[in-house]
Amino acid sequence: MKIALAQQNYHIGNFEENTRKIIEGINQAKKSGADLILFSELCVCGYPPRDFLEFDDFIKKSYESIDKIREHADTIAVLVGAPDKNPVREGKDLFNAAFFLYEKQVKAVAHKTCLPNYDVFDEYRYFEPAYHWNVIEFKGKKLAITICEDIWNLGDNPMYRICPMDELMKQRPDIMLNLSASPFDYTHVEDRKAIIKLNTSKYKLPMLYCNCVGSQTEIVFDGGSLVFDKEANLIKQLPLFKEALEVFELKDDGTFTEPVIALAKDLPGAEFIPEELEYDLCISEIHDAIVMAIRDYFSKMGFTKAILGSSGGIDSAVTLVLACKALGKENVRTILMPSPFSTEHSVSDAEQLSKNLGNPYDTIPIKNIYESFLNDLKPQFQDLPFGLAEENIQARIRGNLLMAIANKFGYILLNTSNKSELATGYGTLYGDMAGGLGVLGDCYKMQVYALAKYINRTEEIIPQSIIVKPPSAELRPGQKDIDSLPEYAVLDKILYQYIEGRQGPNEIKALGFDGALVDRVIKMVNVNEYKRNQFCPIIRISPKAFGVGRRVPIVGKYLS
Repeated sequence: MKIALAQQNYHIGNFEENTRKIIEGINQAKKSGADLILFSELCVCGYPPRDFLEFDDFIKKSYESIDKIREHADTIAVLVGAPDKNPVREGKDLFNAAFFLYEKQVKAVAHKTCLPNYDVFDEYRYFEPAYHWNVIEFKGKKLAITICEDIWNLGDNPMYRICPMDELMKQRPDIMLNLSASPFDYTHVEDRKAIIKLNTSKYKLPMLYCNCVGSQTEIVFDGGSLVFDKEANLIKQLPLFKEALEVFELKDDGTFTEPVIALAKDLPGAEFIPEELEYDLCISEIHDAIVMAIRDYFSKMGFTKAILGSSGGIDSAVTLVLACKALGKENVRTILMPSPFSTEHSVSDAEQLSKNLGNPYDTIPIKNIYESFLNDLKPQFQDLPFGLAEENIQARIRGNLLMAIANKFGYILLNTSNKSELATGYGTLYGDMAGGLGVLGDCYKMQVYALAKYINRTEEIIPQSIIVKPPSAELRPGQKDIDSLPEYAVLDKILYQYIEGRQGPNEIKALGFDGALVDRVIKMVNVNEYKRNQFCPIIRISPKAFGVGRRVPIVGKYLS
């Protein structure tokens, strides 16, 4: 049997385009002689559809798309993901489903059992878990069809009472087919291989695992679809961050005609599943994820041009390079806005970066605007000493200038704040925290430096002077980040343990960090939740990003 994997990039709610793309994949698979083609989870409507699922018209359009797709499922079987109405009307109104189409008919429908309800997932809000499980017989083979998170459960997770594969194994299937929408984070690519290896080892069946690719606002899907034989050998991984369609020939003995890439003993096993990881892993994958996320955000929203403030610092430099790669240098405009406290080399560094990249840039000094604010506020400020208010005025002037130009010319403002700054509240609301998309908001400061090094791996794109200079907001004379924050090399590790590791203060102190410093950092994180709550969507590249995947109270006192 020849089975095709179609790893595609979908647009949530764009039924016409998603259907066109699926039909195009079917036709391509037919030309390759495939008997069956497998698409990803909820591919018809796009994942995650969230509250769109509450609209009857949305579900109607999904069924209409399936009707169009099944007309092309004539000589080839097609597995597509879409919501399915619950006919008994007990529990939730919908199932997360896989539709098996053949001979222009819906031959069978499989429902998702284990509904993820953590981090960015909220499927139990919308879907009812499956309550029956049946293999699908096709061309002499019994197909065990599961959907995304089903494969992660090996029957010993107390969160799930039923393991769908254990139920399906009672009917003696020949192969496992999994439709997935598994988001990217920098721990997940090898983790995914390890889990699928465990499943193929347990059930002694080959598996074809189809993941989607593309970005949906903050969530990035990396693709990396997988094929394993019955001995848990890796046959093929489809490319990361790219659409792909490949056909695999499964022999009667459960092996494939394609050669084995890696033997089971060479693949990561259960011991790989991470509990603690270094926060600076996989910089090349992080780079590619962010570039794709920027590109998809703009293309799917119908935007073409971006703007950002270029300060001569590392964060704006890395953001600019990533944006130029995603959108084209001609579509990214930078504004240099030196204040009375900006150093000459900051301006020249920002200019040199734009010259290296070839993107358009303008310089708008803010000295006169800043002084007019101070003059008008003099009756209220009187002779009080220079402080945070004066610093924030500068940041908000810059935010206003950027938004004015964005509004005038139809740009989208890219935010350049990093995760270390957002975690500790080192930013100004409505100033440097303004923007439509947070490009580096899930990257710690040391990861930003690692990205800069990766960008410069073959040639100096980011001037070295930007990389080596001490970080500074340049909002007062001689200001350095270290005046307000611990050294980033230490700060980031504490933040990682608290945010990604979900470790409390005593646990972090037990790792050897200074106790007073740990208390200070955790307090900064907790008291600044109100700022992050007003922040723009952040491209997610870690296991625990600010935004939809991390929900803590603004006024909570715990550990603050």
